Amino acid sequence: MTMYNLPVDRMTVSRPPRLRGAVQVPGDKSITHRALLFNAIAAGDATVTGFLDAADTRDTLEAVRALGVKVDEVGDGRLVVHGRGRAGVTEAADVLDCGNSGTTMRLLSGLLAGFPFMSVLSGDASLRRRPMGRIVQPLRTLGARVTARAEGTLPPIVVEGGPLAGGQHIETPVASAQVKSAILLAGLAADGSTQVTEPAHSRDHTERMLGAMGADVVIEGTSVTLTPPEGDLHAIDVHVPGDISTAAAWIVAATLHPDADLVLARVGVSRSRAGIIDVLSAMGADIEMENPAVVGGEPVADLHVRSAGLRGVRIDGVVVPRAIDELPLLALAGALAEGDTVIADAAELRVKESDRVATTAATLRALGAEVEEHDDGLAVAGGAQLRGAPVEAAGDHRLAMLGAVAGLLAEGETTVSGAGAVAVSYPDFWADLARVGASPAAARA
Repeated sequence: MTMYNLPVDRMTVSRPPRLRGAVQVPGDKSITHRALLFNAIAAGDATVTGFLDAADTRDTLEAVRALGVKVDEVGDGRLVVHGRGRAGVTEAADVLDCGNSGTTMRLLSGLLAGFPFMSVLSGDASLRRRPMGRIVQPLRTLGARVTARAEGTLPPIVVEGGPLAGGQHIETPVASAQVKSAILLAGLAADGSTQVTEPAHSRDHTERMLGAMGADVVIEGTSVTLTPPEGDLHAIDVHVPGDISTAAAWIVAATLHPDADLVLARVGVSRSRAGIIDVLSAMGADIEMENPAVVGGEPVADLHVRSAGLRGVRIDGVVVPRAIDELPLLALAGALAEGDTVIADAAELRVKESDRVATTAATLRALGAEVEEHDDGLAVAGGAQLRGAPVEAAGDHRLAMLGAVAGLLAEGETTVSGAGAVAVSYPDFWADLARVGASPAAARA
């Protein structure tokens, strides 16, 4: 084990003379969660290849096992889920610990709403501050008995499952794949169809996978209607592509570094997730999609990224849900672009693992950028000359990677405190940073 895989508290980064090489980013976190959860309630064995072995997905894996489903880890990023249909899922003997994973908590709550037993879901201090009323209320509309702390708005969540009512049309106040997925998973146990309408398109991995497993899924505009199969879902093998949300760190680093040429292999480029490519392309980035293919129903490509000058843009509207996890990095791109960049319609950033409006602004200001916070986003002045400084990850894996990428572009040294937060989604991040030409240095507090 190298030092980069140790749970270090601080990492120091400086600008290397060049960035070169190929990076295999880890498997997509969203798809890994779904491959485990959906196959757990399906009939038959399924192999998941390219499993993201990180803290969040481990939480889902252990929750599935706690519910009586056998999962074998066979090595080389492969798991075998031994699904026995809904009848094979049993009541957990203890609280289901979702760790820091909002995806685990929200999707699992929806899935368990249709089972005839009680489940308690909790997590770490950060997760217990994240809003859950957005799933509690829709699940109650379907007939589930769901309670939560703070008048049904915060974890822990108690789900007392049972028969659910079909024929429901639920409109969500935010475009959120986690909320949509929770409702659709509950809909699998309803006695008729369930329709969800969002204000804009969110990522569509749930619709793709449930449709492939035998559910009747119809998409019309921003509405999804699910009719459950007569029996169990059937298990499917899943080949997990590289995660575009973690690839985003390399895309932004290679675009903004003055001498960079990186290839990111086999990255998922679903339209519902590729907002960062659309935004950066509009800003003038040099990103080529090479060797496009469809693997397990998901479009993938090698992303070839070279240095490019950028111009500021406005990021708002329907593109925001398609780039929500990448917006902190796009704010960094805006700070180094020509002209100003505005991020709006992104209030959802405030209820992530950290308040990403505030923490992104604090990170960029510490490095010398001019950033103005708004209720729903940020205004970033372009043309910044970044200077290395101490920055804080705030317990947020995206902020740890933002600090590291900024350190690759700033004069002097940037020290990221809480650097171990990357383990939530990208345990090998610091090692990969070393492989492409940077030399991060580990230090303990």
